[in-house]
Amino acid sequence: MADDTQQVDPKADPKAERTAARLAQRIGSFSKAHGGAEGQVAYIGQRGARIVLVGEDGAWGDIVAPTYAVAEQAVRKSGITVHESFDGEFAAKVKTGPYEWSRMAGLQLGGPSNG
Repeated sequence: MADDTQQVDPKADPKAERTAARLAQRIGSFSKAHGGAEGQVAYIGQRGARIVLVGEDGAWGDIVAPTYAVAEQAVRKSGITVHESFDGEFAAKVKTGPYEWSRMAGLQLGGPSNG
């Protein structure tokens, strides 16, 4: 039986290599704009992997890579610190404002409706 979880080595695939390089540039731009950054890579199924970024200033964002292997290569190329999970001190660095709280709470706390 074949192993369906096997990832393509991005170094062996020129397209994957270019994708990882582009993602690393985006990570680097985020890091530069926010005084540095840390990240975490999460597998999201067939859609690939999500790279969650948290800047030193508390700003956060994410980038989706086509595969987990490409995401791992992108964060390595970017040079940021990568965490195994999004919890503890790393998660505590995220700063949220009124917009995020209203989107999370929605109508329950009088936030704007989604429609």
